[in-house]
Amino acid sequence: MARWLGALTEQLTLRKRIIFIFAAGILIPFIITTLVSNRTISVILSNNLNSGVQSNLHQVQLSLENTISNLNHVSQQLAYPGSVGKRLEQYLAAEQPYERAALIEDIQSELNLITFTNPTTGLVMYYFGEDGKVLFPNAGLREPFDPDRLPLLAGYYGISYYGPHISRDRYNDQYVLSALREVNLPGREDIYVYIESGFKLTQNILDSDNIVKTSSHLILDNDLRIAYSELPEAFAENSYFQADGGAAVPSDPSVTSGLTGNYYWFKGTSNQGWSIVSLIPRDDYEAEKRRWMQLMTTLLLLFLAIGLLIAVLLWKMVYKPLNQFNRDMKNVIHSRFDAPSPPNRIPEFHYLQQQFHNMKQQIATLIREVEQKEKRRADLEVEKLLYQINPHFLMNTLDTAHWLAVMNGQKEIDKLVLSLNRLLYYNLGKLGQVSTIREEIDSLRQYLILQQIRYDFEFDVRISVDDAVLDVAVPRFILQPLVENALYHGLNDEGYIHVDVKQKARMIELSIQDNGGGLNEEEIERLLHEQKTAQEKVGMGIGMNYVKRMIESHYEGRAELRIDSMPGHGTNVRLLLPYEEGDDA
Repeated sequence: MARWLGALTEQLTLRKRIIFIFAAGILIPFIITTLVSNRTISVILSNNLNSGVQSNLHQVQLSLENTISNLNHVSQQLAYPGSVGKRLEQYLAAEQPYERAALIEDIQSELNLITFTNPTTGLVMYYFGEDGKVLFPNAGLREPFDPDRLPLLAGYYGISYYGPHISRDRYNDQYVLSALREVNLPGREDIYVYIESGFKLTQNILDSDNIVKTSSHLILDNDLRIAYSELPEAFAENSYFQADGGAAVPSDPSVTSGLTGNYYWFKGTSNQGWSIVSLIPRDDYEAEKRRWMQLMTTLLLLFLAIGLLIAVLLWKMVYKPLNQFNRDMKNVIHSRFDAPSPPNRIPEFHYLQQQFHNMKQQIATLIREVEQKEKRRADLEVEKLLYQINPHFLMNTLDTAHWLAVMNGQKEIDKLVLSLNRLLYYNLGKLGQVSTIREEIDSLRQYLILQQIRYDFEFDVRISVDDAVLDVAVPRFILQPLVENALYHGLNDEGYIHVDVKQKARMIELSIQDNGGGLNEEEIERLLHEQKTAQEKVGMGIGMNYVKRMIESHYEGRAELRIDSMPGHGTNVRLLLPYEEGDDA
């Protein structure tokens, strides 16, 4: 697990890591708490529900037991040897009509007294089992009386308890409990007293069940047969109450709850053996748990949203300084050392930003120092090359003037000295000064005059210059060294040199082309890229190196020196200098 988390976090960005850590820090403890509390809450809810249902069942059970006890008490008064029972015996034994009439009046008076002193007592009468006859009913019967059609609830000690069922009284449509007790008259075993007692109090207790509003109830007899059902569609009366899978519910009073179909059931058993069952739909039973789960889910989403919000805010607090550091580093990469950095309000990041700013200033200072040193070094090397070239040329020229003075007349010497003076005035100008293309061309012509006098040979040097670029400023002494190389290495008796200066887009192109022996690729590469060129012949590479270093120093990489050549096909040296409007000297 730890390796998996490590491999996962290695592939995540800082923002994703922060969000992942916050989400995990919130979700994991919350899920653990939810799982533990879910079990705890489930147990608590179940215990509370069970205790509430059992308490309600106990009240119903007490109500029924009181009703049954009252039926038993009243039936004792009506049985033999109770007062009414003795008068019933006298009535059955009387032969004279007037005796019977008097006894009937006495019996009815006592029955009225008993029912008056017991307000819950309803229909009262005597039943003769052999002939199905009914005597002394205190109300009209709904239909012929048949105890076998009543729902038996319990039976013991010669008393049968029925119900709840609709009263046999034709004027009473309420549910009642009833008792059928043997009178025990001497010599007569088929005489019973039948008494009904109101079920309304018990119904009120059932209806006042506030534990679950949708609960329903069953009353089971001693054999777990349904004597009364508030759900006749699912639990029909006179059927047996069964648990899931069709198994019979244990009659053991210690088994008080279970599941049957889509209902949870809770059972309370009386001392007489009958039972009260409360039925609660599974959805309603679990509704409280679902409400708790919904609450926990809502809290989870709320905590997760808060955690993600905190992660995003934290990320922004970290991201903004990091992004600023990134911009500062890019500015350093592009040599923008003076770009401003907004202050950071977080002390730690502000300290790092200040340290980075100090480092940036130190780097900028070092770069400026290095640039100045490199510029000074480049200027010194250019100056060194210039003084390498000029004395060499001057000595050769003076040597030529010496021999001409010996061998020829004053006219040639005058021409030589005049051109020499002009050329030396230009070439020995102050190092670093700029010139113009016009001055470079004039200096080149003086140089060619001196070379023609020196070698007594008419060079075929063609010069073409675009008038529009004559006054463009260029570094001093960059054209003559290139022509000199062409004279030494690219010109023969039938050769020519073509000097062409023109504007090309935003560049000034100076082209020196000859038709000499040309250069191979190795020689071109050496001339362009070696810092110090081997001087195999006089002037070879010195002038080219000087020009290359001069334009690098003056144009800082924006100028370009190109050599196009093939052995036997001549050489074309092109110097490309940047040019913008307003670059005129």
